[in-house]
Amino acid sequence: MSGYTVYGMSSSGNCYKVRLLLEQLASAYRWIEIDTRSGATRSREFLARNANGRVPLLELAPGEYLAESDAILFYLAEGTPFWPQDRRERAEVLQWMFFEQYSHEPYIAVARFICAFLPPDDARRSELPRLQQRGVEALAVMERHLQQRSFLVAQRYSIADIALYAYTHAAGDGGFDLAAFPAVAAWLRRIEAQARFVRMPSPPPP
Repeated sequence: MSGYTVYGMSSSGNCYKVRLLLEQLASAYRWIEIDTRSGATRSREFLARNANGRVPLLELAPGEYLAESDAILFYLAEGTPFWPQDRRERAEVLQWMFFEQYSHEPYIAVARFICAFLPPDDARRSELPRLQQRGVEALAVMERHLQQRSFLVAQRYSIADIALYAYTHAAGDGGFDLAAFPAVAAWLRRIEAQARFVRMPSPPPP
């Protein structure tokens, strides 16, 4: 196989997860930049690839696609050190990935989107107090867990860490003060010290 094709927006945390894992696996891939603000993911051509009209989207082979960032992480990590062999550890990785999608991303990522991608006078800024409160609650869960651990599961770097790193490290863009979470901040630095680590680009101007 000559490599994957990824349709993604570079400054999206969900897309960045996929890029980071592909880089750390040293996998061959082609990146097709999609600016979701342009309506490109709602085109007939794109909807034929992913009826949900979202990125990231992984093309496995011509005409064969896989959507949803955490599903893509799971697919790519199978058979690698990023996905544990132990049954309980695998369940714990999924536990944190579900936490990321249900209790973390809907608040921290959405607050970041409003602050970094929308104009300063956008009406959605009224949502920020609630989003920031719930985001702080999610960060507090991570802080307690990481106070005695190097990584989220079994003291080893895994796709659970990649999934949660993506929007946690950029939480400042949404008005969160990571200085209040020293264990989380230390965990971020450990991830950034991993081999073949790449950074996520800054958001484009609104």
